[in-house]
Amino acid sequence: MEIEHCVFPDDLMYDLDNLIWARKDAGNVLVIGITSILSAIAGKILAVKLKGVNTTIMRGKNIGTIESGRYFGTVRAPVDGKIMSINHELVSNPKLANDSPYEKGWFIALTPTSDINIMKDLKSLPDDSEEIRSLIRTLHVKCYAALPDFEMFEIGIECAATLSKLDDLISGIETGQIVHLVSDDPMADIEMTRWAEQTGQKLIETRIEENLLHFLVQKIN
Repeated sequence: MEIEHCVFPDDLMYDLDNLIWARKDAGNVLVIGITSILSAIAGKILAVKLKGVNTTIMRGKNIGTIESGRYFGTVRAPVDGKIMSINHELVSNPKLANDSPYEKGWFIALTPTSDINIMKDLKSLPDDSEEIRSLIRTLHVKCYAALPDFEMFEIGIECAATLSKLDDLISGIETGQIVHLVSDDPMADIEMTRWAEQTGQKLIETRIEENLLHFLVQKIN
């Protein structure tokens, strides 16, 4: 399910107080990670530290931390349990928590030390979609199709000048990196589409919010 542009898989349970999710796997194991809301709040995650295997964790206590250039916070356990495995790939590549928060970016797997029915206190979809929508708006969260590496806010600037600056930025970044461009030029939608076709770069997302146009551009070549 997509709520306010933020993704929430229907088959997971959610701890909305701590912005995490849990999935029950075979063998009475819970896999835990962060939601797209927390990913968006943190921005580009630069470091993930996790508690070790066999660590016993109480509900509400931290299983690890995430850190970005603007955020440092703890990730908390939704149930009492014992950590059975951790995602070493995430520790090596923390941005997985941004790019794939519900799949490759999982944090830990634990075995609950109390009744698995304690998950009844977690939230399911779609029953709680309105609660999530309200939370996103209260926190002023902005989710996009991909996490940008660079931001350009070109307000009051004609699109031709903006595209010239975008060309300069694109030429100096790595292939695969993403630019979030914001413009109030009413012709920006047409001009950005034409620019992407001419340059061969990928226009991942276009969004209009009031009088502002948001674009996600990925460098392809």
